[in-house]
Order: sequence, then C-alpha cells, then structure tokens
Amino acid sequence: MLTIKKYAAIDIGSNAMRLLISNIVEEKGKVTQFSKSSLVRVPIRLGQDAFTVGEISEENIERMVDAMKAFKLLMKVHRVEKYMACATSAMREAYNGKEVVDLIKKKADIKIDIIDGKKEAAIIASTDLKYLLKTEETYLYVDVGGGSTEFSLFSDGKMVASKSFKAGTVRLLNNMVNDIVWQEIEKWIRTNTQEYDQVTLIGSGGNINKLFKMSGKLQEKPLSYMYVNSQYASLNAMTYEQRISELGLNADRADVIIPAVKIYLNAMKWSGARNIYVPKIGLSDGIIKAMYYGKI
Repeated sequence: MLTIKKYAAIDIGSNAMRLLISNIVEEKGKVTQFSKSSLVRVPIRLGQDAFTVGEISEENIERMVDAMKAFKLLMKVHRVEKYMACATSAMREAYNGKEVVDLIKKKADIKIDIIDGKKEAAIIASTDLKYLLKTEETYLYVDVGGGSTEFSLFSDGKMVASKSFKAGTVRLLNNMVNDIVWQEIEKWIRTNTQEYDQVTLIGSGGNINKLFKMSGKLQEKPLSYMYVNSQYASLNAMTYEQRISELGLNADRADVIIPAVKIYLNAMKWSGARNIYVPKIGLSDGIIKAMYYGKI
C-alpha cells in the first residue's frame, strides 16, 4: 500500500524567500521517501533592511505579503496538507518583525515562526544528514545564510558541538562583520576540531550549491580546498556585471557568492579540512522532515 503526502516549507531568509513543496512517499516495509515537487525562490533581500536600518521597509513588506499570497495559492493548488513557515536572522533583528508577521497572518493567512540560530541549526540537522555521515569520520557542517552562519560538528555520527554566528553574506556585503566576529569563529572552529585528526566539511546554502553546480561534479563527489580557493580568486577578479553575463548568475547571487565562499574557505582552513561535500539540503528540507517526524 502506497501513500503520498504533500508537505510544504517556507524559508524566509535574509537574502531570499523560498517555498519548497515535497512529496512524502510511504510504503509498508520501506524507508519513507522525500522528493521535491516544487521549489519557488523570491529574491527579497530582507537583510538589507534589517541589518542596515533595523526594520523591514514598506516596499519589502508589500512584496512579502504578495509573495506569501502566491505561496498560499501554490500550496492550495498542490493540495498541501501541512506546512510551516520559518523566518531567520533578518526578521529576528528587524524591530518591526513581529508586526510584519501579524500583517502576513492577517492578509495572506500564513503563520510565520521567527526562529533563533540554535533552532535553525537543529532543524537543518534533522535532514538526512545522518545518512551522509560515515560514523568513523568527523564533519563540520556549515550553513551560510544572508544574516548568520550555523556551524555544527559531528563525530561518530553524533552532533558534538553547534553554534550560530552573526556572519552572513548580506552582513559581509555591508561591512557589518568585524575582526572580533571572525576571531570568535576561528577560535570556535579551532577549539572544537583540534582533537580530531581529520575533518571534512559539509556545506549548505544557495551559494555553495551554485559553486558546486558550476564545477560540473557528480553529487557524491567533494570540492577540494584548492578548487574552492581558485574559484574564489576567479570570482573576485570579475566585476559584478561579468559574474551575471559570463557565469549566468542571478543578480541577487552575483554579489553574495563571494562573501559566502570566503566563509567556507575560512572554515576549511581553520578546521584543516581538505574537502567539502555539498548535498542538496537546507532549512526547507529540514522543516519538511522535522514536521514529518514530529520534531517541531
């Protein structure tokens, strides 16, 4: 007997908003399968408002409401039976964040939960990460967002440390990450990884996904430190316009990809990692699985 359910996750990030609709296939005696039915990404850069002036602008509130109305209709058309919407650092830090949440509930009938960095890391970790981890190895999982970066260290198949730092791509673009924050990140990574002989990175986020896609590698193959470093230099040597016209990057990706790669490179350097794996997982996938398994 085969049962198919449809769940949806809305990820309201600092650089973009995403709606992921997933098919959940249940069959007796078999492992539950999760597959993407639809993914819609809207480039509303809320972090530009929240991190520079402290509030979401009227223009972006209007765009958010329109996007949420569209998401609501898409969920209806797909016959989604359960959904969850999570907002991260931009909405956490905007002083009118709660007001925006209330307005969206009233106008689009979508309930939004503003979650902290710790919960964000926990939700992401509830993806199929455990199936990717070889129990005898040590992994540093790095999820780079627009407002924050979540680091989680796994050893023997278990999470042994996790921390969120206010170092995201939109903040870096606006010169809002000072040397003290970088020093704190370096100290945390070095302190938590020093007892392990070898650490491998696992990267998530739109920017590392894009870099991986550009490499043309098979999904199960990692990117080397040398490759990531050379791509960083290459991207840096190009103008914003060249990254759009020659590499085909979206306008809202062509600027943030450089600070994102810088974070991954530093994480590799400070942990001594030679390789980074890039599975297609993130907050949206985590929300779907956490809902299904009753973790949220």
